[in-house]
Amino acid sequence: MAASGSNRSMESRTGRVNQRYNTKGDRLVAGVVPLTEDKNYVMMIQSTRRKGWVLPKGGWETDEECHEAAAREAWEEAGIMVQIDYDLGDIRETSPRKKQHSSPSKEAKDKKDKERALYRFYEVTVTSEEADWPEREKRERKWFTFAEASELLKERPELHTALERSTMKR
Repeated sequence: MAASGSNRSMESRTGRVNQRYNTKGDRLVAGVVPLTEDKNYVMMIQSTRRKGWVLPKGGWETDEECHEAAAREAWEEAGIMVQIDYDLGDIRETSPRKKQHSSPSKEAKDKKDKERALYRFYEVTVTSEEADWPEREKRERKWFTFAEASELLKERPELHTALERSTMKR
């Protein structure tokens, strides 16, 4: 597949109005395992919701193909242009659904809390790192070895699985 990012926006997409869901109600998420050309390093970003480092990922929206969503998330969250190399397949979120609350005032929060995600990751080669990108003020980005990344992702099985499926050098 060709390098992505020719239609770059400096604004991140937000909200879930155009979010895709499967027939089971799982939120469909696209992500990347961004590698150096020699496959010795993976780029990770700081999570905005949890502490720690994660792979770039986000909602797959109705107006794009999954690989386009993955490349868009790489740009928005990490400021990288990528060449998509491999589809790493689907990875189901394994964490249990959070408990539903009965209070109608919490309806929107509860919907988000009980959602599960079905991830589709792509192995990508980073073709450029831009100095300015949509989430630059929110996130730091950093290169890690396989061992470092594996340790940092141990609490996120879906992200760890994507890393394991990649052809990154161990």
